[in-house]
Amino acid sequence: MARYQAGLRTEARITESTRELLGEVGLEATTLKAICDRAGVRAGSFYNLFDSKEEVVLRVVGEAIAAVDPDPEGRNTDTVSDLVEAYIRFIADQSTVAKIYLQIAVSGAIKDGKLGKRVFRHHESRTARFTDALLRQRPDLDRVEAEARTEVLLATLNGLAFRWMLDPAFDFADHARRASLSPAIAPGA
Repeated sequence: MARYQAGLRTEARITESTRELLGEVGLEATTLKAICDRAGVRAGSFYNLFDSKEEVVLRVVGEAIAAVDPDPEGRNTDTVSDLVEAYIRFIADQSTVAKIYLQIAVSGAIKDGKLGKRVFRHHESRTARFTDALLRQRPDLDRVEAEARTEVLLATLNGLAFRWMLDPAFDFADHARRASLSPAIAPGA
């Protein structure tokens, strides 16, 4: 039991060190060596818990996304607006991690097939969640149409997020809210 607890503490130190480094020096300078040095662990201990730097970075990103989840228990009570607001909070409250996620989603996923599959699974999960929320909001739509509208909304939100990455003064929140109010999404359209 003590060995298990020590592993959990080491994992938490590695994750926290990664989070700190990402905020301080960005993705490129957050090296495996820097993570291990900050966490006070050897590379072997790191590799006992994580397969790669990318895996721990994605863990940090996943924790940041979970922190803004409007329905963490999965009770299917979230609305499209709730999910858009969660994305806005992710961008606003976790801006460094959000930028890193977007960077990984594009460049990392293209270069690394395994990472690409993981990013795609996350996209599929998010698409399903938005689609379910849209169907609760718009019962007049069939699933195929709701999925198509969800893909357009998510592409719009991601495009707005990329724009914000390039121009931090860009009002991502306002534009994201406007996208969620489009006739394709809003009730009665």
